[in-house]
Amino acid sequence: MSLAQAAVDGAEPDELLRLEVPTTYRAAHTLKDEVGMFGPLPHGTDGVDKDVRRSIHVGEVPMPELAPDEVLVAVMASAVNYNTVWSAMFEPIPTFAFLERLGRQGYWGARHNLPRHVLGSDCSGVIVRTGATVRHWRAGDRVVVSTAYIDDQDPIVQHDGMLATDLRAWGFETNFGGLAEFAVVKATQLLPKPRHLSWEEAACNMLCASTAYRMLVGSRGSCMKQGDVVLIWGATGGLGAYGVQLVKNGGGIPVGVVSSERKAELLHRLGCPYVVDRSAFEHLNDEKAWRRLGAEVRRLVGEDPHIVFEHTGRETFGASVYVARKGGSVVTCGSSSGYAHEYDNRHLWMKLKRIIGSHGANYQECHEVNRLFSLGMLQPALSSVYPLDRTGDAARAVQLNQHIGKVGVLGLAPAEDLGIEDYALRERVGEDAIRLFRS
Repeated sequence: MSLAQAAVDGAEPDELLRLEVPTTYRAAHTLKDEVGMFGPLPHGTDGVDKDVRRSIHVGEVPMPELAPDEVLVAVMASAVNYNTVWSAMFEPIPTFAFLERLGRQGYWGARHNLPRHVLGSDCSGVIVRTGATVRHWRAGDRVVVSTAYIDDQDPIVQHDGMLATDLRAWGFETNFGGLAEFAVVKATQLLPKPRHLSWEEAACNMLCASTAYRMLVGSRGSCMKQGDVVLIWGATGGLGAYGVQLVKNGGGIPVGVVSSERKAELLHRLGCPYVVDRSAFEHLNDEKAWRRLGAEVRRLVGEDPHIVFEHTGRETFGASVYVARKGGSVVTCGSSSGYAHEYDNRHLWMKLKRIIGSHGANYQECHEVNRLFSLGMLQPALSSVYPLDRTGDAARAVQLNQHIGKVGVLGLAPAEDLGIEDYALRERVGEDAIRLFRS
């Protein structure tokens, strides 16, 4: 029996340790010699469609050596994040530049500097090997993987891991990511898999949900309190879907922005009572449009937002700064529509608003989010699942914004709906809630 099959079958730790680690495994990856395939200009500026199906390859790659503080995970499922799309478009810079810098950090860093980059910043699976210094995990443990890849000997991580000197996003700024049959991760990325979720349901949550948690709930974000009105851009997307749930759970008032009736219907089923139709505000580049948006929010809830949940960037940032109430905040973690933001600074300084930068989540914040999933208090935003061979198609759906919620990818799991252990909790939570985005 192969190690992969044993992990799928739920073999005991002794059997997993007895079986040989394969020398190669299948993975979704980009190639360094294809970096210039789309031309030098940013996506869309020259009319070229940077179709990620052309740059994402699925095939055999060499198995890396395991560092003392790492584990080897047999990946049952993974998910596509927007950083997968950026990687496959080679924007804003090719990720091989990250791997080259990591490669200068001694022996273990040099493993990452390869002519191929195995992508993926989410996964669920089974530990099959542990490094010599790993203490709290063993072969056979079922885990999900958080994204922050840090040096745990950096003093600042005792305060906040996201301030680490060499913080990296696993599978984006490192190699050996989760869109594969095996993945190499640090022990400080591991969390126990929620027992009532399937492999693919568990695999899709950590990056987006923990990011949203830090932005909204954590002490380093906007510190949302009961009754706060929160405007959420892209409210049925990967980040937004978890943002809506966290606002609801925390006693806030979510106002979701979406672009279609179908997404509005989904938001209502998610329990978001107030929905703004994004299509009515196609051009948000002047104050007249900002005023109309602000008026629509006030029409719905009677007041301006305390918090604006931002991740779309250039197209919406000026409007976000404008519509936040006096003394309110805009919390931002990304810029999927472009990094160069423009806004009228008078509406920031004269109305005492704040812009809060937020990036990922530290290990404790990830633990807190994973606990909410394990208690059934947060639900997966998984909408569709692809086989590993079709990772390019999965990433293309995200690239074109043809998806809702999260897009999953099966690794070694031979089918969907496997890996569930706690059926009693699943019944209490309810299939309709767990599978909402898939219905």
